[in-house]
Amino acid sequence: MYKHFFKRFIDFSVALVALSILLVPMVVVTLWLHFANKGSGAFFFQERPGKDGKIFKIAKFKTMTDERDINGNMLPDEMRLTKVGKFVRSTSLDELPQFWNVLVGDMSLIGPRPLLVQYLPLYTKEQARRHEVRPGISGWAQCHGRNSLSWNEKFILDVWYVDHCSFLLDVRIIFLTLKKVLIREGISSATSATMEDFNGLN
Repeated sequence: MYKHFFKRFIDFSVALVALSILLVPMVVVTLWLHFANKGSGAFFFQERPGKDGKIFKIAKFKTMTDERDINGNMLPDEMRLTKVGKFVRSTSLDELPQFWNVLVGDMSLIGPRPLLVQYLPLYTKEQARRHEVRPGISGWAQCHGRNSLSWNEKFILDVWYVDHCSFLLDVRIIFLTLKKVLIREGISSATSATMEDFNGLN
């Protein structure tokens, strides 16, 4: 009952209140990133697979510039990630626009993080079960290492959440997420400023 009805009701209610309360701080972050990103904008929109693999556009604050090398190729993430962007990422402020995705029903407050569309054909049947629920702003994997986990470890935790989703588990994840944000743990992988691409093997 919770997974199929009450969870969506709670998501909508919390997202509506959160957007009302965070409106002014989000305007401030928008202006801050507008100048830090050297004219490349403050918002980032990208297609991601949601529940049952349905594609939607996720909204995030943009933490990197669009700078390119002399050949027109995008510079590596670590070179485009600004100091402001690094702070916004480390404090998870970049996730705030996703409350809109929660409000309209694309996402949930808690669930497996929505990944890239090009990963869809790379999942095993078991890994693909992460799409049996709405993706979340935070999730069970984010509470256990975030980008410091391997892809396989993330997927195991995602599927575990699908099988054990409950109100009490979601409340626990919210508090664990707040703890992770406060200590800024697991922001980057061991070898990258963000997270390496998934290739179906790692």
